[in-house]
Amino acid sequence: MSQFTDIITEKCPICGEGHVFTKKGNPLLFKMPKMNKECLVCHHKFEKEPGFFYGAMYVSYGLTILEMAPIFLISRIFVDSYNATIAIIGLSAFLLSTFNFRLSRMIWMYMFDGGKRQVQN
Repeated sequence: MSQFTDIITEKCPICGEGHVFTKKGNPLLFKMPKMNKECLVCHHKFEKEPGFFYGAMYVSYGLTILEMAPIFLISRIFVDSYNATIAIIGLSAFLLSTFNFRLSRMIWMYMFDGGKRQVQN
């Protein structure tokens, strides 16, 4: 598999087989995603040090901007009120929060560990 599909399917950056997240989370039930401490296949530790994923917040911010800009433009076509547009953007950001959380952490991990794929015999 390519790194893009491994990121989307949330696979380990080292072996490409183990899953990073045990639970995907649900913003409507206020449940955050749950992450494995290490890969169940190759035992790669996902969080290298305390605070490793702080940088993923910047990735999440970028993803949110990339998502909210088109939502703003599309909502302005159908809605005349700025208050309704702000509400649509806020609701969209809330509904996409767990997706952005998982995707930003995956991108952050692959930035540091993605090129270390072990060769399988």
